Amino acid sequence: MKKAPDFEKMKNDGLPISVITCYDYWSAKIINQSNIDIILVGDSLAMVMHGHKNTIPATVDLMVTHTESVARGATDKFIATDLPFLSYRKGMSQSIDVVHRVMEAGAHAVKLEGAAGNLELIAHLVESGIPVIGHVGLVPQSVHMLGGFKAQGITDENAEYILQSAISLEKAGCFSIVLECIPAILGKTITDRLKIPTIGIGAGSNVSGQVLVLHDLLGLNSEFKPKFSKQYLNGVDLIKCALNDFDDEVKNGNFPTSTHSF
Repeated sequence: MKKAPDFEKMKNDGLPISVITCYDYWSAKIINQSNIDIILVGDSLAMVMHGHKNTIPATVDLMVTHTESVARGATDKFIATDLPFLSYRKGMSQSIDVVHRVMEAGAHAVKLEGAAGNLELIAHLVESGIPVIGHVGLVPQSVHMLGGFKAQGITDENAEYILQSAISLEKAGCFSIVLECIPAILGKTITDRLKIPTIGIGAGSNVSGQVLVLHDLLGLNSEFKPKFSKQYLNGVDLIKCALNDFDDEVKNGNFPTSTHSF
């Protein structure tokens, strides 16, 4: 299993980093047999697994439960878990308690959004032996402040803010930073400026690695096809065909056969 320091070496060696977001035991077991480098238990589970419109309803209890499930399935993978909305903004002591629970659940690192107001906590976590991933650009927990899920860093002023945020996260001790929905040129600028690796999602190709949500990659949500994602499988049609085959065999009396009977 890779460790946090391995990813900076991968960047230095020119080896791209693959990250997949998943939330449960069965998918983690499959990913555990793959070449994927990092599993992220994202707070996007509020949307993907529980049907919410944004990530804000994700709770600490939910993140812990899903992290435990993933950790049971992916015993050979480096696992990072998102700290959910406001869970790391309630003072140092309460934030540490949240991180403690997530790490006990099986995470090897935590991820949090934004730099402003988080640098002291990040430094303390790193000093305490907790690997931390930063996140700049489109930060979904601030969806109401941003006015929706839309690209960031479009103006020179905002691009400079994102760049400086990334630099401050590296200085605070983050071992990696997610760059979400920013112009490709800004993704390259940040990647070239930092020693630590950058993980892009809608940040162009000149970053240290890429992250996608498993369900998007497998085509399991036909209603959601973001510009930054690529569908590697038509999962919806494959699953529907399997379900309809089962339905057909049941109704035609072709299942179960003697092979499936006691």
